[in-house]
Amino acid sequence: MKLQVTQENLSKALSNVAKVAMSNKNPLPILNNVLLRTNENRLSISATNLEIAITEKIGSKVKNDGSITVPARLIQEYITSLPSGVIDLELEDHKLHIGTDQFKSTINGVASDDYPDIPKVNKEVEWSIPAKSFKKGLQQVVFAASGDDARPVLTGVYLTTVDGELYAAATDSYRLAEKQLIKTKQDISLLVPASALQELLRIIPDNAENIEVFADSQQVLFKVDDIELVSKLIDVPYPDYKKLIPKQFAVSATLARDEFISITKVSSLFARESAGSVTIKVSEDNKTISIASVASQLGENNSQANAVVSGDGEVTLNSKYLIDALNAINAEEVTFSFNGKLEPCLITAEKAPELTYLVMPLKS
Repeated sequence: MKLQVTQENLSKALSNVAKVAMSNKNPLPILNNVLLRTNENRLSISATNLEIAITEKIGSKVKNDGSITVPARLIQEYITSLPSGVIDLELEDHKLHIGTDQFKSTINGVASDDYPDIPKVNKEVEWSIPAKSFKKGLQQVVFAASGDDARPVLTGVYLTTVDGELYAAATDSYRLAEKQLIKTKQDISLLVPASALQELLRIIPDNAENIEVFADSQQVLFKVDDIELVSKLIDVPYPDYKKLIPKQFAVSATLARDEFISITKVSSLFARESAGSVTIKVSEDNKTISIASVASQLGENNSQANAVVSGDGEVTLNSKYLIDALNAINAEEVTFSFNGKLEPCLITAEKAPELTYLVMPLKS
């Protein structure tokens, strides 16, 4: 293998790809490497942890084809440290020689024959979505997925079509986030690990136009520009979460989102002893929403804001879940609605009807 690439292109590609190989959870030592392979005057850089695989192709001047795997962290940090310009890569006996006008280095590699195959996806389902809207939609949902592997179904983001609309939903059983994405005639039902979608969010270029999605019964492929991410699907039926969302509410308060965030954050400072527990009280007579918290060793707090109110009541929530939902809504005003003390609370915005956030109350 002998070729030339630019430092800018190689550094960017390694930054996108190598992180997958830097996990402490990799079951095989060779998975700490990235795979470099030439093909038709392009250099392909790949990494996998057997759950997720990322490949990016960059333009290059190839004199001799070949392939090798090299330690991901070393080559990524080394290439990033080089000045911009042309880099020469040459493979001899499993040793990758890297050279510029000023720098000469050799990295010991491992034969590519020992590297796991990058999965191929049978394109049983195909669809496309604008990159910016998909990226924004995932950012507004993925945080609600669980990080507890004991319940795999809750560690994913559910992409599903309902009545010609594609939705993304995630829940950890304590909160739920749902985003309506696009209209589509496709019949889509994919449960994608949240960890894979977090990687996808990291690598989507700011100037990307569309993301192509291909899936079969076991895997999904996201293709954006010259980058491909393949992930295993979670093969477990997703709960019918829409049944959890109440249709009517006895109490609701509409107020400025920034004010709601402010009073919640202030109260959360006094809620650290109680795992973030705050009590929200809505008063129709006073036209206010107030949030109270108590820390036995530190003191107590009660913050309030004016609101358009219907009904009276109070409910106890985890302040972090409420702040996460409010931060994800891009609207000036939000509506907080609930029924009894033990029934789900809803956070919505009239000017962002495609978003729904549900938070389960705590026993006060």
